[in-house]
Amino acid sequence: MTNPLKGFRLTRDDLNFVGTDLQRPECILAEPDGTLWSADARGGVMRIAPDGSQRLIAQQADSHFAGTTDLARRFTEGTLPNGLAFAGNGDILISNFGTDRLEIMDREGHSRVLYDSIDGQPIGKVNFVLRDSRNRIWLTVSTRIKNWMEAIRPGLADGYIALADENGLRIVADGLHFTNEVRLDAKEEYLYAVETCGRRITRFRVGDDGSLSGREIFGPSDFGPAGFPDGCAFDSYGNLWVTLVMAEKLIALTPDGELLTLFDDGKPDKIAALEAGYQAGRPTPEQMMATRSAVAPWIASVTFGGPDLRNAYIGTLFGTNIPWFRSPVPGLPMVHWSER
Repeated sequence: MTNPLKGFRLTRDDLNFVGTDLQRPECILAEPDGTLWSADARGGVMRIAPDGSQRLIAQQADSHFAGTTDLARRFTEGTLPNGLAFAGNGDILISNFGTDRLEIMDREGHSRVLYDSIDGQPIGKVNFVLRDSRNRIWLTVSTRIKNWMEAIRPGLADGYIALADENGLRIVADGLHFTNEVRLDAKEEYLYAVETCGRRITRFRVGDDGSLSGREIFGPSDFGPAGFPDGCAFDSYGNLWVTLVMAEKLIALTPDGELLTLFDDGKPDKIAALEAGYQAGRPTPEQMMATRSAVAPWIASVTFGGPDLRNAYIGTLFGTNIPWFRSPVPGLPMVHWSER
């Protein structure tokens, strides 16, 4: 079978949009009935019903994100729900990038903290959460540095992956360059991890006990100028879709690691300036912010939904709605797809 992504390319005209007045819709969950759940910087999630109606679900709405004019402070302070996953009972696991903790919230907004420390130390910048078919929770921590923007530099490898199961929470992989989203392949044999500041995808073989081994780079060893990966998701063919957040690109890695560019909305001059700052040791917040596009500003994640799993939804860090398009190949169903 020919790879359905060979020759596929998106333009702005191919994008549709759902949702209004969203705040930092970084991660999106989709349900079979068409309901979308988007992370929201007010401290919870926005539920978008199939008819387009919206409801903010949060224990207490927080106005910090919208009310702060300093863009660096907006992204480093306050509550910042980031990665989302459904618990087995339908509650929502929230990796909170602002409060540095893994939280769980029911569908009425009542929330509690699951983890805020590990091995007796603060847990760090909790970024993403994923549940597998054995009901284990995979958690990524990007950095131990409180202000994550100071961690966007070469050479810093203080991110890690933790696993929560019947034995509690433990670190299963350490020394990662700003760990971001992780995904399991269809058979849950390998865990693929985004290393944002490593500018690559790393994969591990998953042991029966949840241990990770055989660390190796999957695909290119460096995604190039400002090629900082953020989110990833598998399709049913086995392609791993990857967002390059500050390059404003959506790419895919084929099963044999070939890179395909699916969408490119980047600004070459701003990307060059950011790259120069990064190679000099530490880019400025201004250099980072200047790369934002108008349509999908800071493209951060991709989620498959719709009745045939061919609706591809794009999460962003600065958008107020969710761009989406029709994919030529269905997404790989997530573990919750057949549970409810």
